[in-house]
Amino acid sequence: MSVLKFSLVLLVFLGLASPLFMPIVFAQASQAEAASALVTSDNAVFSAYQAVSKANEAGASVSSLLVRLNDAGWFLSRAQTAFKSGDFDSALESAAQCQEKLNGFAADADALKENAIYEHYMDFWVNVAGSIVGAVSIVCVSLISWFFLKRKYARAGISA
Repeated sequence: MSVLKFSLVLLVFLGLASPLFMPIVFAQASQAEAASALVTSDNAVFSAYQAVSKANEAGASVSSLLVRLNDAGWFLSRAQTAFKSGDFDSALESAAQCQEKLNGFAADADALKENAIYEHYMDFWVNVAGSIVGAVSIVCVSLISWFFLKRKYARAGISA
């Protein structure tokens, strides 16, 4: 019976003492996870910024992308502040929200960029075709006018 009492006392003692040691282990794991999430979020914001820059250079309207990038930057800032203050759970959560804001961001930026390139291409061809049609129209109208005026003056007996 004494072995059973000893086992029971040991079990209760270990049960009560275990929470004292767990937070240290979990806090370190949480700190490492938060640091990893911060690096990932920081890289995602940097990549998103580059994608916006490329889309802007192509002439795309990037205002909707900038709103998302601004929101993601705000979450990243919150995550960094929480990490520095030791609140690793909030840092991890804010970093996750930052990454969530940037899900599909590169695809959206590429789509806007491709659309802007296509619009510039079409504008170029509309301008070229419009110029050609306009020039041909002026030449044709001039020739037709010249033909009718020459005929009119030839009937009147006036030579040009």
